[in-house]
Amino acid sequence: MRRADRLFQIVQFIRGRRLTTAALLAQRLEVSERTIYRDVADLQHQGVPVEGEAGVGYRLGRGFDLPPLMFTADEARALVASVRMAQVWQDPALAQASQVALGKILSVLPPAARAAAQSMAIYAPPIGLEPGVQAHLQILREAVQDHRMLKVQYRDAKEEATERILRPLGCFYWGKVWTLAAWCETRNDFRSFRLDRLLEVQTVEGKAGHFKDETGKTLADYLRSTAPPRIQDRLDGTA
Repeated sequence: MRRADRLFQIVQFIRGRRLTTAALLAQRLEVSERTIYRDVADLQHQGVPVEGEAGVGYRLGRGFDLPPLMFTADEARALVASVRMAQVWQDPALAQASQVALGKILSVLPPAARAAAQSMAIYAPPIGLEPGVQAHLQILREAVQDHRMLKVQYRDAKEEATERILRPLGCFYWGKVWTLAAWCETRNDFRSFRLDRLLEVQTVEGKAGHFKDETGKTLADYLRSTAPPRIQDRLDGTA
């Protein structure tokens, strides 16, 4: 990869995340962290407002943007394939938004790239999520975004129903099943809940319905505490 291309990719990676570490950039671009440090310093000297420092992470300053990007034929095909597959497994609002976004992208592509993308021979038949699961996914996703507490009725693998008060942290897709990662106020611990076993989901109204991030109860804490062998143990939220 030419150095100019690498600098461009660094800006793209940084602009797409809240905070990007040199280690992640080095891994993605297959170079050393020392090379990343030099490249970021050069970008800063050229006036690109990269904020942060080595060992902490980088982000772009406010107000910085790049000219509209053009996609290669393969990149356009990848976008079409991704949207077609994702729509089947997303909630209705997000599926509609992804289709609109894809339409906007296709509309500005050169004719050859647009034709190549639209002729992509990968399709996803509409046999994905059940309507009830789709509806729950939208409620959960929006609750995560808005930091809204949830009250749920859940049926575990033993067919036992429980009622929980949750801080929703993130929705995870496992191939055929969606799960909700949450801090369970009822169990005072992290739990994962399969969406196809949620009987009822509703947001908690009023002042008590909003929560703020607290140390030990965030998504980052959940990911640190949930080693792969324990994911299966907690998948049903029965412990």
